[in-house]
Amino acid sequence: MRISVDASPLLLRSAGVKNYLYHWIHALQRNSSEHSVAAYPFIRNVGALTHESSVMSLAHTAPRIVWLLASNRIALTRKLAAGKANVFHVTNQVHAGVKGMALTATVHDMTCWLTPEFHTPDNIKADKRFAERILTKADGLIAVSENTRQDAIRVLGLNPDKVVTIHSGVPDAYFSVTETDALRVKHQLKLVKPFILHIGTVEPRKNLDALLDAYLLLPESVREGVDLVFAGPMGWAASTTSQRILSGLPGVRYLGYVPERDLPGLTKAASVFAYPSLYEGFGFPVAQAMAAGVPVLTSNNSCLPEITGAGAVHVDPRSPSEIRDGLDRLLISPEAVAAAGRLKAQEYRWDRCAIRSWQFFQQFA
Repeated sequence: MRISVDASPLLLRSAGVKNYLYHWIHALQRNSSEHSVAAYPFIRNVGALTHESSVMSLAHTAPRIVWLLASNRIALTRKLAAGKANVFHVTNQVHAGVKGMALTATVHDMTCWLTPEFHTPDNIKADKRFAERILTKADGLIAVSENTRQDAIRVLGLNPDKVVTIHSGVPDAYFSVTETDALRVKHQLKLVKPFILHIGTVEPRKNLDALLDAYLLLPESVREGVDLVFAGPMGWAASTTSQRILSGLPGVRYLGYVPERDLPGLTKAASVFAYPSLYEGFGFPVAQAMAAGVPVLTSNNSCLPEITGAGAVHVDPRSPSEIRDGLDRLLISPEAVAAAGRLKAQEYRWDRCAIRSWQFFQQFA
């Protein structure tokens, strides 16, 4: 069989969905001896993954963006770009299916419904349009966690039989990263002390003010020996949080956007990975930290207990004192949690995700 996957987020500045599509499409191609997958619209020979810009040159990106916009208005244009596929798998950049092809999509999270205060009005409008035009009409859906699956069924009134949970994956680089890699990145970024690490866009949903408060609640003797390091671009409505991160608080470092190639080494170098998010659909950073053998502190909400299992300390993300206690525990005794996380992360191999995805698609052959 042949599937056409809308890969247009690879041409945009994007985070989690772009990460998913880049690795998922490559894994589908690796595990498709009897099948084929094409990236829509006409996306071939992509470069290295970057979240800050397109994975293709401007000369190759611009005409594909124009084609994408046209295909949302003209059915024939959409059909030409999808080719002779059995299945058209779309993202929220696509507003309609293709006649004669099964329509499928991936549900990443339901944050625009459950935590709308953490999104811009434009994001909410786009996600609700995608749900109305695609998710409620699709022949089948992939949810990236069981928690996301249950949220989508409940919020959108979906038929449970049409939604299957297939966990996302972690790049192999996180499983194979070494202490040498960690030392290289530490030297490159001038990270001298042991550090607590957070990776992700600085935005309200990531709950970074609570993490800052928790760090400042640690005993001074602890803070003198360990920094709090933030890596990731500044997102929307982050002015107050960004001011605190950049204000020169003792022990707090902001690295900005770190290239994808350096993230496994940076993650491996951390003493603790802290991710007290208020809602996640899958939580790539925590799965990646577990794969690298780093002890994780994360929230007791949404998908995060499902994804981490015994491989994390779970806290109430709205309680800085709980976050502080969890950090203190992991700084003192990280081994058991780190080992459990490393074991749990084995479930999140991209090839495993791809094999299950092909099984999902075969029902539409």
